[in-house]
Amino acid sequence: MNFKNIIIQGIPKKLPSKKTYDSSINRAPKRKNILSIKEKKVAISNALRYFPKIWHKELAEEFKLELANYGRIYMLRFKPDYQIYARPIDEYPAKIKEAAGIMMMIQNNLDPNIAQHPDELITYGGNGAVFQNWAQYLLTMKYLATMDDKQTLHLYSGHPMGLFPSSKKAPRVVISNGIMIPNYSKPDDWEKYNALGVTQYGQMTAGSFMYIGPQGIVHGTTITLMNAFRNILKKGETTKGKVFLTSGLGGMSGAQPKAGNIVGCISITAEVNVLAAQKRYDQGWVDILISNIKDLVLFVKKAKSKKTTVSIAYIGNVVEVWEKFLIEKIDVTIGSDQTSLHNPWSGGYYPVGVSYEEGNIMLKDDPKKFKQKVQESLRRHAKVIRAHTEKGTYFFDYGNAFLLEASRAGGDVMNKDKSDFCYPSYVQDILGPLCFDYGFGPFRWICTSGRSEDLKLTDKIAEKILLKIRKNAFKEIQTQLDDNINWIKNANSNNLVVGSKARILYANAEGRIKIALAFNRAIASEKIGNIVLGRDHHDVGGTDSPYRETSNIYDGSKFTADMAIHNVIGDSFRGASWVSIHNGGGVGWGEVLNGGFGMFLDGSDLCNKRIKNMIFFDVNNGIARRSWAKNANALLAINKEMKKTPKLKVTIPENVNTSILDSLF
Repeated sequence: MNFKNIIIQGIPKKLPSKKTYDSSINRAPKRKNILSIKEKKVAISNALRYFPKIWHKELAEEFKLELANYGRIYMLRFKPDYQIYARPIDEYPAKIKEAAGIMMMIQNNLDPNIAQHPDELITYGGNGAVFQNWAQYLLTMKYLATMDDKQTLHLYSGHPMGLFPSSKKAPRVVISNGIMIPNYSKPDDWEKYNALGVTQYGQMTAGSFMYIGPQGIVHGTTITLMNAFRNILKKGETTKGKVFLTSGLGGMSGAQPKAGNIVGCISITAEVNVLAAQKRYDQGWVDILISNIKDLVLFVKKAKSKKTTVSIAYIGNVVEVWEKFLIEKIDVTIGSDQTSLHNPWSGGYYPVGVSYEEGNIMLKDDPKKFKQKVQESLRRHAKVIRAHTEKGTYFFDYGNAFLLEASRAGGDVMNKDKSDFCYPSYVQDILGPLCFDYGFGPFRWICTSGRSEDLKLTDKIAEKILLKIRKNAFKEIQTQLDDNINWIKNANSNNLVVGSKARILYANAEGRIKIALAFNRAIASEKIGNIVLGRDHHDVGGTDSPYRETSNIYDGSKFTADMAIHNVIGDSFRGASWVSIHNGGGVGWGEVLNGGFGMFLDGSDLCNKRIKNMIFFDVNNGIARRSWAKNANALLAINKEMKKTPKLKVTIPENVNTSILDSLF
């Protein structure tokens, strides 16, 4: 059978041959054995539901082994033999182009060049899954291939519940991931119910099919790093010869070294997984691989003296690097951490003094000891960072839950009165006040044709529109516009594309709407093929996350999640092609609620209306919430928007004289 026929078939009619375990690719860590015998029976029964009874006996034995060996049932036998990557949209079997676009995005997420653990259907972050198992993938692709524009596919944590009658204006897909009863939303709950096959941790751009490879993270990292240097460098100082030390090349991809190169500093990114580091080096995201700490010291000292711009991947533990640099008196200008500490006990962070291979064995066979070692490592990690910051290093939390987990481990990361962390998050200091409060966030688009020419033309369109907006922009957002004009001008030469022909650009509501409308006009005139629009999770209005996206909200509402819910519901009836809601994101299960969307541009007048309505709400819902929290920049932005848009009426807070409050207590 050809590719199209295999897709339409869904679950195969004939039982496929058993597949061999491929150890040459990056495999997901083996999860802890958390289920009782009774629960294991339930997990196997749950998995067998997808298949005819005649296969149950054989598959039951196989799924028992997968559960024992991996802690999950992935159904590896059912992984398709065809290559998985973002094909041009016309190669997908589909009745409607919207569905074909979604199929392309799914395959992009599972492309081995993009996905962190492709066989386990995990895109990034150690556990950010597209589906729980390969049966869900097969069924979902079949449903998408056969649906029409009056049906909606509902996905429950990767499981395709089915196609339901709806309308042409409704979303084609509605996605939820990890939505648990609140009292059952803790790390061990995630392990247990994921192992049972009834929920999954979708992250956001993994579980909503909107991941575009490292590029998506590069831009946010570049903006953050650029502004971090602006905040601390003296007048006349440049980034040349300055050191940026961080960690994590697996779930974080190659974003940090690439951003370091764009900014013009020396970046060192530690990674314990040799395969992950090698992959990013082979893809060109990092310049140098070093595995010996002495060699690293010599190389960095030389690079500092010559003021070389270079990105280094150190194969080893970042704690060792921090400690060695302290001894060798290598000044670290900026420090951070991007290991997947939202998932600390299942391979998101590997403790110092334990190899990657030893850690994986311990994780499976002795999870209590693994947790103990992680917490010991975090305390040591925090101690050495404190020593560096006392010497002048600017350290910030990158929203990966480093400070949260270090504090829970008893690490030295709290301020004097123990009321808060002693280091800021990148949102508190940089992205929140400079970007999110003004409506700037990670707008992204994907050219479904697969043509590089289409991507280049969209870059030109976006650049032209931003330059036009810049002429009349109020002064508070001019720097943001300048940074993004420079970004889009150089995007092609920076070789950011992995997988689909995609681009990311930080823009506010005005920029996003005008760029999207221009794309739609270009589609209508057949200058380019169809476009898929989306965004990342660390944005203005889609994510409630007290330790990251909403960490610069100080009225107490950062621990609420109304905004994400309203975002998804609001986007769904304003024109999104698909919408998603996720328990968890970059800071962990139970720590965040993420809302996302995808929009398919077809060149129609109806699409123009959808762009104006949906994107406007997606951004301004977030600005309104931030303005109600009395964020000054958000108040400025929302008041300007209300003057431009008469139908927008937002409740504005009254400032309270602090002397009145002080007199009460």
